Amino acid sequence: MSTQVQPDLKAEAVRLLNELSAKGLQVRLLGGVGIRLALAEKYPPELFRDHDDIDLITTRSDGRGVELALAELGWQPDREFNVLNGSRRLLFYDPDTGHKIDGFVDRFEMCHKLPFTDRFDCCSQTLSPADLLLSKLQVIELNAKDRGDCFALLLGFPIATSTEIDTIDAGWIATLSSSDWGLHHTLGLNFQRLRDGVGERGFSADENRRIEESISTLERAIDEVPKSRKWKMRDRVGERKRWYEEPEEIE
Repeated sequence: MSTQVQPDLKAEAVRLLNELSAKGLQVRLLGGVGIRLALAEKYPPELFRDHDDIDLITTRSDGRGVELALAELGWQPDREFNVLNGSRRLLFYDPDTGHKIDGFVDRFEMCHKLPFTDRFDCCSQTLSPADLLLSKLQVIELNAKDRGDCFALLLGFPIATSTEIDTIDAGWIATLSSSDWGLHHTLGLNFQRLRDGVGERGFSADENRRIEESISTLERAIDEVPKSRKWKMRDRVGERKRWYEEPEEIE
């Protein structure tokens, strides 16, 4: 087992996945590095950017094992943070590179709560394309970096109503939003932000068309699925009540 942290975060992420898997620990990548690995050669070159952290998620039963293993693999734990938050969140640093690991335990909780660990079987290294997209679209203040990650996923994976590895499962996204008005509303806002921002990337006309078609397909799937009674009641309140959580700022 190597304890040498690699400065290239893509290579380091693969090293960690292999080592944790060898220990029988369930972990999936998300975030920018996870999206790069999921897309591989399909990642649009015009969207290349530097990364300074690895985002991962593990199950509740494996949380403690992952915490111990990452320390053994050369990453320095934020001990105070992990003691206070280890049942849901873990932080690690590499002093030599300044890189960080942000680990979620059991549930992904940011602006919205999403049950990503329920779908670990979809892919072996990263979250599914649909969940990678959701991890970005749930952000209430979608910045240029997040928009770029969304564009990369929409260009790299076709929209479908299946759990195939190389597709974005519109049915899954629609199912989640049909019982959660807040998530549904945030997705709608961010679809429009993606439309407004697509011109900033210098995509070709064909790429712009593909992105627009994918957004429209997702919107139709989300709008057409029957909504729960709870969803309909919350819809009456609308934006008069805050519909998202404000994520904890971690320095």
